Amino acid sequence: MTTDILIVGGGHNGLVCAAYLAKAGLKVTVLERRGVVGGAAVTEEFHPGFRNSVASYTVSLLNPKVIADLELHRHGLKVVERKLSNFLPVDEGNYLVTGGGRTQAEVAKFSERDAARLDDYANRLDVIADVVRDLVLRTPPNVVDGGWRRALPELIGAAALGKDLSALDMTARRDLLALFSQSAGDYLDGWFESDPIKAVFGFDGVVGNYASPYTPGSAYVLLHHLFGEVNGTKGAWGHAIGGMGAITQAMAKSAAAAGADIRTDSAVRELIVEKGRVVGVVTESGEAFRARAVVGNLHPKLLYEHLLDPALLPQDFAERIARYRSGSGTFRMNVALSELPRFTCLPEQGDHLTAGIIIAPSLAYMDRAFIDARLHGWSQHPIVEMLIPSTLDDSLAPPGQHVASLFCQHVEPKLSGGRSWDDHREQVADLMIATVDRHTPGFKASVLGRQINSPLDLERTFGLVGGDIFHGQLSLDQMFSARPVLGHGNYRGPLPGLYMCGAGTHPGGGVTGAPGHNAAREIIRDVRARRV
Repeated sequence: MTTDILIVGGGHNGLVCAAYLAKAGLKVTVLERRGVVGGAAVTEEFHPGFRNSVASYTVSLLNPKVIADLELHRHGLKVVERKLSNFLPVDEGNYLVTGGGRTQAEVAKFSERDAARLDDYANRLDVIADVVRDLVLRTPPNVVDGGWRRALPELIGAAALGKDLSALDMTARRDLLALFSQSAGDYLDGWFESDPIKAVFGFDGVVGNYASPYTPGSAYVLLHHLFGEVNGTKGAWGHAIGGMGAITQAMAKSAAAAGADIRTDSAVRELIVEKGRVVGVVTESGEAFRARAVVGNLHPKLLYEHLLDPALLPQDFAERIARYRSGSGTFRMNVALSELPRFTCLPEQGDHLTAGIIIAPSLAYMDRAFIDARLHGWSQHPIVEMLIPSTLDDSLAPPGQHVASLFCQHVEPKLSGGRSWDDHREQVADLMIATVDRHTPGFKASVLGRQINSPLDLERTFGLVGGDIFHGQLSLDQMFSARPVLGHGNYRGPLPGLYMCGAGTHPGGGVTGAPGHNAAREIIRDVRARRV
C-alpha cells in the first residue's frame, strides 16, 4: 500500500498530527500497535462495571489551539474543572485545600506570612508560564552543520525568540533563570516557610520525575505542569467526561473526518530504508506500507533502536540515543471502590474529594521517598496522588460506587540486583493501598478490584521506556532544541523521509497535542517546498 504520510503510533500526538496533515489534503495512514488508539490516554474497563483512565489521568496541558482546530468539542469532548485544586492531609487533625477561592485562608492556618505571599508568587510564576505557553507551539531553533544558507533560517528563529525574551523585565529574567536551573525545593524554600503549601506546589516538581524535590532542574518540572488551562482558566486542572480516552477518541474522529486512515492491531516491525532514505514500514504481520514520509509517534529509543538498524544512523546520533535518559519513579494503579473514602482529618464528604489528593505532607517526606527508592527499589513511605474522577463523572462506576486513580512514587524504573517488577508488583501495590488507608481508615476494605501498572507494565503496554510518562526526562540537555538530540529538535529525524511527533520532542510530555501540531506544520512546510 502507498500513501503520502505514514504515522507509526496512534497515541494522542499521532492522532493530532494525522488530523492536521489530512486537513492539509495529504493522504495519511496511522498504524497503531494496540487494539485501541490513544496511547497512554485511554479509558478502559479494569474491573466489571468500572472504567477509568488507565495511565494518563487528568487534563490541563491539552492545548487550546489543538482543541479548537480539531473541533474536539464537536466530536464529543467535554472537560469539567475540579471543584477544588488540591487536598493535602497533613496529620489526623490538619489539612490544606487549595482552589475554589479558599487557598489564602487555608494557607493562613499554617502561616500568615505565606498567605500574604501567595498572590506575588502566583503573579511572578504566571509571567514565566506565559513565556512557556508561547514556546509550546513553536518549533525550536535547530542547530545545524553547513554554511550560512542552512544556518540563516535558524538564526532568524533564534533572534525572534531572543526578542521575545528581551521584553521580560529583570525580575522575570531572574525568575526564568531560577526556574530552569534550581530545584523545586530550593525555589519554594525561598518563597514560603510552612510545609503544607510547599508540599502542594512542590508535588508538581516530582510528578513523573524520578528525583528529589531538591534535585537541580526540578523547578522546571514544576513549571511544566503550570502552563496548561481548562476551559480558559489558566493553571486549572480538570476531568474529561468519559476519561482520558474521550480526548483521543475525539481526536481520532477529527482525523478520520478529515480523511485519515487509522488502523489498530498494526504493530510496525521495522522501517524500510532505501538509498539512505526512509520510504515505508513493514508490520509484524509482514504487510508493507510505502510513503513519501514516515512519522514516528513513539519513544525515541524505540524508534531508533528497535525499528531501525543503528548502523544506518550517524554514529554520534546513535550514541546519544543510547544515552538518552528515560525513567520515572511511577507506579500507576486504578481501583474500584464500594464507597467514597473518609479522611481522618476531614471525614465529611465534600468538594475536597474532587481534588488532587496528595499524600506527602512535606518536601522532606518527598526527598526521603526518593532516597528510599534509590536504596531499596521502592519507598516504604511513598508519595501518592489520588484522584476520584467518579465524583465528577458518574459514567465511570455503578451507582453509589466509585473509581480512583493512584499515581504513586517513588519506585525504581528498573529494579536493581536482578529483580523484576513482575515479582514485586503485588507487594508494592499492597503498600500503596496501605499508605492511603493510613489517612482514610476503611479504604483498603472498600477496594473491590485493582489494576496495577508497574514501570515495566507501563513500558510493555504503552511503550513508556522505564515507565517514563514524559518519553524522556525533562532535563536541560533533553529539552527544546536538544529534544531528543541537538541538531534534530525540529521534528526531523537524521534520515531523509523520517520525522518525529511524539513526547520525545519539544515541548515534552503530558497530553498537550503540541508535538503533533508542531510536527505537522513542519511536514506540511516540507511538502510545499517539495522536500518530501
